[in-house]
Amino acid sequence: MREVITLVLGGGRGTRLYPLTKYRSKPAVPIAGNYRLIDIPLSNCINSGLNRVYVLTQFNSASLHRHIRSTYSFDVFNRGFVEILAAQQTNERSDWYQGTADAVRQNLRHIMEPGIRYVLILSGDQLYRMNFGEMLATHEWSGADVTIASVPVYAEEASGLGVMRVDDNFRVQGFLEKPQTKAELDMVRTDPKWIDGKGIESRGRDCLANMGIYLFNRDTLVKLLEKTPYQDFGKEIFPAAIRSRHVQLHLYDGYWEDIGTIRSFYNANLELAHPEGPFSLFSPASPIYSRPRFLPPSRLDNVQVRSSIIANGCIIEEGAKIENSIIGVRGRIGKNVTIRNSIIMGSDWYDEELPEKHRFPLRIGDGTLIDGAIVDKNCRIGKNVQISNALGVESTPESEWGMIRDGVVVVAKNAVLPDNWNIQ
Repeated sequence: MREVITLVLGGGRGTRLYPLTKYRSKPAVPIAGNYRLIDIPLSNCINSGLNRVYVLTQFNSASLHRHIRSTYSFDVFNRGFVEILAAQQTNERSDWYQGTADAVRQNLRHIMEPGIRYVLILSGDQLYRMNFGEMLATHEWSGADVTIASVPVYAEEASGLGVMRVDDNFRVQGFLEKPQTKAELDMVRTDPKWIDGKGIESRGRDCLANMGIYLFNRDTLVKLLEKTPYQDFGKEIFPAAIRSRHVQLHLYDGYWEDIGTIRSFYNANLELAHPEGPFSLFSPASPIYSRPRFLPPSRLDNVQVRSSIIANGCIIEEGAKIENSIIGVRGRIGKNVTIRNSIIMGSDWYDEELPEKHRFPLRIGDGTLIDGAIVDKNCRIGKNVQISNALGVESTPESEWGMIRDGVVVVAKNAVLPDNWNIQ
């Protein structure tokens, strides 16, 4: 594992997660009340014994940089680091990253250092728990040039993913990006009985999806990037590698979710709050790390809470009802507030820390109803406000308060909703 360098790709605009990405990059979006998306791949690296990590960033990266600097520091004896590689002008290049592969190409000098044999490439916007040591073992015993992690999925899910066809030795023989027709699916479909025979219960899943997790021999990666103008791993580099190199598949069967849209982000968070959800935050052997905030424990006063997560530093007042929801750090919830099926991201500070008082306090006011919504950080919500999508609207244009996207109400960061405000 000491011969592996890890690159986490975190530079995309995150347009499908807008407006959560209006002021921050996608990997910096808060998740599960306590964490940010970038904490997931970085925690997987640390738990796998990988402690040399570069995070490649580009858009709205200030908060991501601040989070990484204040969270991931290693002692001076193990030579570990998590460092930011932001897009920058150099003597060789003056433009921004043009894609995932181009981002790595512009930083090749960092992986050409002595002692590096393998390069692990990860996405900064996925929710999963994986031991990368097992993937490295697959790579080494197979003698592969490239190993790709794959998870079985149902055919109806495959249209938004890259799908692979492999032989009996798990060597990748074919790849199709986002197959849309039955004929295309048939080209890369895998018999569920074959998956069952490899020790993984297929449950009818018949497609092997690209998880966007790649392990390259360093020299192979350098040659692919230097000899081609390709800009994207999934669409160009990986298919090219299949034609000319030994590409091995590492079959994975745990929970994996690509947090690419508002709907997928919303669903993944609420699943985390469910006591029988498919992904557990509680794993002593593989914890998820984040920035220590030194906040007090949360205080609840005669509150009804069911299937929910309450982060640190919250104050929830008498009569509040919270169901199937997440309340983020420093959440202030007034009396008789009802929150259902919602994500409240909390605040970066308390009102008491501010020199000037605002007309509306940094909290959710008494008697407010929030149902089926995402409330971004630092929102000031008055009393008796109604936030819900009762009419089932799929989307609305952006406004001062936020927007509806993928059928989910998203209250924008720093929004102010006065008393008796109603989305309807």
